[in-house]
Amino acid sequence: MKDPRDIIIAPVVSEKSYAAMESGVYTFKVASSASKPEIRDAVESIWDVEVLKVNTINRKGKSTRVRNSNRRGSKPDSKRAIVTLAAGEIPLFEN
Repeated sequence: MKDPRDIIIAPVVSEKSYAAMESGVYTFKVASSASKPEIRDAVESIWDVEVLKVNTINRKGKSTRVRNSNRRGSKPDSKRAIVTLAAGEIPLFEN
């Protein structure tokens, strides 16, 4: 079994994700090879909550150009997981 901290990379910080947190929906950046059952098990083991549903999004990195040349590049691809909790909350940003 993979380490749960290798599957969940970081929470997504945006206005939309903050608004969804109030209804028990959390968004995380996850490893690109992670499956929905692995994400569910990782969230449940790290924060000791019950996960109701997991949705995933594969996002393609934006294309960029390098200054002073005609070369093209791209930002890295990423995968996000939108996790809906049955009850409770995850203490993400406590001091």
